[in-house]
Amino acid sequence: MTPTPGDAATRATDEILADTLHGTARGVVVDSPPGAGKSTLVVRAARELAAAGRRLMIVAQTNAQVDDLVDRLATADPGLPVGRLHSSDPHPYDRVLDRHAAVRKSAKIGDLAELPIVVSTAAKWAWVKDVDPWQHAIVDEAYQMRSDQLLAVGRLFERALFVGDPGQLDPFAIVGSEQWAGLTYDPSTSAVTTLLAHNPGLPQRRLPVSWRLPHSAARLVSDAFYPYTAFRSGTGPGDRRLALTAASDGGAADRVLDIAAETGWGLLELPPQHTPRTDPEAVTAVAGVVRRLLERGAVAHSERSADGGEPVGPDRIAVGTAHRDQAAAIRAALAALGVRGVTVDTANRLQGREFDVTVVLHPLSGRPDATAFHLETGRLCVLTSRHRHACVVVSRAGIPELLDEYPSAEPVRLGVEVKFPDGWEAHQAVLAHLAELRVRM
Repeated sequence: MTPTPGDAATRATDEILADTLHGTARGVVVDSPPGAGKSTLVVRAARELAAAGRRLMIVAQTNAQVDDLVDRLATADPGLPVGRLHSSDPHPYDRVLDRHAAVRKSAKIGDLAELPIVVSTAAKWAWVKDVDPWQHAIVDEAYQMRSDQLLAVGRLFERALFVGDPGQLDPFAIVGSEQWAGLTYDPSTSAVTTLLAHNPGLPQRRLPVSWRLPHSAARLVSDAFYPYTAFRSGTGPGDRRLALTAASDGGAADRVLDIAAETGWGLLELPPQHTPRTDPEAVTAVAGVVRRLLERGAVAHSERSADGGEPVGPDRIAVGTAHRDQAAAIRAALAALGVRGVTVDTANRLQGREFDVTVVLHPLSGRPDATAFHLETGRLCVLTSRHRHACVVVSRAGIPELLDEYPSAEPVRLGVEVKFPDGWEAHQAVLAHLAELRVRM
């Protein structure tokens, strides 16, 4: 009998914790799909290591991730002493941490080193010296960490648990890295890629269930972006429902919202045209979809909500773009419509976040070419995997034809593992699904 999603997730977590607490390998790698409970795993592993008397350091990639982890740890176990190692900036951490009595904050590792758990960014850990190594480390969002950052902190711990999402955006580098391509110590690759290249025998586990993505989205996202590490949704076909309480006005925005509410996906397609990056018509269309979603009183029914469901307010809606200037233009358009409180940002900044409904401006909309930046698999993966109920994509027509004119032509380099699926294939898979759910303007 096929195990339930809960049973499958519990079994996977138990195996990961057994490897971490009782295994002999120096590292354990955990691959996780979107919304599979990475943070929950990190918090549980940290508490169990602390309970076993193991000194633990936690490495995250941004200050926001660090503050979120510390808040989660302190909320789950208010009596557990946790250190938040921060910079010397004027406001170095989220003030929400001040409400936790057991959380100690300092810019000096000497003030925190004796605590059971210390949490900081990879950049801050790189400056720590003259301390005894920690018995364990947990590296959160390990696929967002460059391998040179891992090299800088690897001297600080004896064993480590690496947790991350292989489908997200690759680590960011501000310099060209072609001269290192194919080398096992390429500093621009992710920490996990380099780690496994040098330690192929390390245990590799995966979380098999996404608790964020609805049943309507899990299959598409899994097939398009995780073909070798398939996952399923933690919910079934009827477990979530998005209801629009106000009637449709018959416009394109309302029609695509009706489709998205019924199927979980929708494509609002503008006429084909090469446009500036901040395409005024596309920006207006995105803002219009968001405004009508709020005006129609969307209500989300799910395993989390009461019988009457929960209203989808501005704080539960996100708009995703490829570029910051596109996000700025959409914010201005929403403000002009009197819509405030909606999160509008790039894929890079939406990583790890969750909303009820997302509206996505397709990275290739209106473009005359398909560059590596816009074809990057992780960018589209992030944009289409932030929602719990529905995702509406807004785009100019003609993207499939554009993709056919720009087939994948990345140079093949010896020693470089071919990324699969590549952006060309992932875009085609997503667009083929959306083509059946299209509303033309």
